[in-house]
Amino acid sequence: MNQILKPGQTIQTETTGLPCAVERFLGGGGQGEVYRAELGGKPVALKWYFPASATPEQRAALETLVKKGPPNEKFLWPMELASAQGVPGFGYVMPLRDPRYKGIVDLMKRRIEPSFRALTTAGLELSHSYLQLHAEGLCYRDISFGNVFFDPDTGDVLICDNDNVAVDGEAEGGVLGTPRFMAPEVVRGDALPSTQTDLFSLAVLLFYMFMVHHPLEGKRELEIHCLDLPAMTKLYGTDPLFIFDPDDDSNRPVPGYHDNVLAFWPIYPRFLRDLFTQAFTEGIRDPQNGRVRESEWRAAMVRLRDSIVYCAQCGAESFYDADALRDSGGKPGSCWSCRAEIQLPPRIRVGNSIVMLNHDTQLFPHHVDDQRLYDFSQPVAAVTQHPKDPSIWGLKNLSGEKWVITTADGAIKDVGPGRSVRLEVGVKVNFGKTEGEIRL
Repeated sequence: MNQILKPGQTIQTETTGLPCAVERFLGGGGQGEVYRAELGGKPVALKWYFPASATPEQRAALETLVKKGPPNEKFLWPMELASAQGVPGFGYVMPLRDPRYKGIVDLMKRRIEPSFRALTTAGLELSHSYLQLHAEGLCYRDISFGNVFFDPDTGDVLICDNDNVAVDGEAEGGVLGTPRFMAPEVVRGDALPSTQTDLFSLAVLLFYMFMVHHPLEGKRELEIHCLDLPAMTKLYGTDPLFIFDPDDDSNRPVPGYHDNVLAFWPIYPRFLRDLFTQAFTEGIRDPQNGRVRESEWRAAMVRLRDSIVYCAQCGAESFYDADALRDSGGKPGSCWSCRAEIQLPPRIRVGNSIVMLNHDTQLFPHHVDDQRLYDFSQPVAAVTQHPKDPSIWGLKNLSGEKWVITTADGAIKDVGPGRSVRLEVGVKVNFGKTEGEIRL
């Protein structure tokens, strides 16, 4: 590729006026090229537009984004515009992505094998981040797995390519989205990208992450001999059908071709499957009212992470499913990996939340303080083993406040910071703002 900029070349930032030194070429796309550069002694990424993309409209959009600033730290947001003497067009600098972040494509191709805990954390951070973006009156327009990266060990996410973000309702030009992720009404040409179409794309992205498959690609896709534009328009635009539509089984996954989704779908609790079903049934029929909101996905991701249990035989992660437990008469089911019967650990009910108390469980302000929902900044409690008797497990107070507990026989005790309460059925823990009860 004939690169626009060369290593060692210096360009000028337009707001601070600082020189930005180009270090090396990172990659190119349809709009331009991305380079690693140095600005003020720190590494940054520099995107430079091809002449056809360096339009006045693109410059004005970038100026708006720079002025607004990122919704949160998960967005690799444009920091300031840049120009260079003798080089046509313009570019912008943004934070550089750390190499520990991998693409969803790596997940699809099984180059990484994240845990369910990492996936649920990534789902939480994505839904929370897009909620904050939309709350600023912005739409992303091109949510897809090409624009999202996550740490497979922790689930931390980064959202890239934010130069396509636009003010909701003003996205007249620019990208329409990525094939297979665009909402059906955009595929048909009936609508332009908006926060409503973002919701559909977010649901597709989450389905890909958890099921390693597309929600509309089942038997009908296999019957298409040439997946050309008319066929894709029908499959994703004019005649979309969810592969697990409860009222129409004509597009079910086919064994031998769609084995990923056939394996993963039954692993997850009913509440998550119900959300996906809504997203790709009502969410298609009624885009304005039927789509799953970012806040609903966010709540579901927290609940899903709190539902994780470990198989006592093989250590694989499974999920506590209250609906399935009730329907089976109290039988928790078997491990998806080794088929051994799942042994449920103690759990704590705090308000409307149920958290499984595994060996690595932590509670956060989100769990114990209604005024700090979705605050996972610092743990306030952690499951721990007794230092002298490893058969005894407790919940350690990591906060700076005293807890008051009520034992099963009615005794009231204080549990100060750094102390633990034994995990016994019937114990009630007053965390200060809320009370939790340990159950089996």
